[in-house]
Amino acid sequence: MRLACVVGARPNFVKLAALLAECARRPGIEARTVHTGQHYDRAVSGALFEELELPPPDLHLGVGAAPPLAQLGRMIEALGPALVALAPDCVVVVGDVTSTLAGALAASRLGLPIAHVEAGLRSFDPTMPEEMNRRLTDALADHLFASEESAVENLLREGVPSARIALVGNVMIDTLLRFEARASRSAVLDRLELEPQAYAVLTLHRPATVDDPGRLEALLGAIATVSRRLPVVFPAHPRTRGRLHELASGVRTIEPLGYLDFLRLQSQARLVLTDSGGVQEETTVLGVACLTLRDRTERPVTVTHGTNRVIGTHPLAVAAACEEVLAAPRPSAVRPPLWDGRAAARILDLLERG
Repeated sequence: MRLACVVGARPNFVKLAALLAECARRPGIEARTVHTGQHYDRAVSGALFEELELPPPDLHLGVGAAPPLAQLGRMIEALGPALVALAPDCVVVVGDVTSTLAGALAASRLGLPIAHVEAGLRSFDPTMPEEMNRRLTDALADHLFASEESAVENLLREGVPSARIALVGNVMIDTLLRFEARASRSAVLDRLELEPQAYAVLTLHRPATVDDPGRLEALLGAIATVSRRLPVVFPAHPRTRGRLHELASGVRTIEPLGYLDFLRLQSQARLVLTDSGGVQEETTVLGVACLTLRDRTERPVTVTHGTNRVIGTHPLAVAAACEEVLAAPRPSAVRPPLWDGRAAARILDLLERG
């Protein structure tokens, strides 16, 4: 069986690592990687391949930066001949980024079977670009691999036949568990002069959060109140750095970190504040308190089974939630069902069966 895995953004690479590691254990599977070039900064893309022990992409389309619709169009145009050349038995797309949708659209146009890893997640927020990407990709996919039970329920409610849906677990957690011991040897805390359980981590990158200067300033002002209790470390995404001029006092901005360094930074934090879906999942497994700076999440299992709270972005709500977390003991790590490091194996078992 020949697979073509279409990826393009940092979360894709973390999930791809689990899939390719499992493919390497199966002589009957030949997997090829197509990198769209959606993320092209080495700190976000190239170095991750080395750190996650990923082979270089078989094809790099080099699409790069562009307005969203132009970028999507360029990806589809480049993916057409790439997929024809690879002639896969199935095109695998992961997550909910622009590359995910582009891969599904190109494969569908060519009549190729599509597998969507992380299918069925829904925020029910139509203003999120990722929500449209998820819904359209799921509508095109032949195999829908869900990471949590709510995703299965969403797909069934939307009329997807149950035979096309499988609850398999979370490939991002496969990668976390694989590299957790190695990450524990990272010296990132020493380099940043941080003590375990004595700092907070902030990540922000979504347009709804960072594109409005007034909203971002108010949010950072609220987070700065936390810095009076403990340091707040902000590995700033390139998208966010371009919109920041002068941060609130006490929020320490650093360059983006590699996967292992960031995993270590999260694991030892007293608190994580984020608008990232993947961070919600990772903190759940690591047993670290997480406050999601959004009005809703497409990953409700991180709230019902994990350490996550969805608190929105109102400064008073953010400041109050931070105080509550800092006054409480560290939460316990409870893994959601099937978040056991075997999601990729389940996916490939099902694909091999057809």
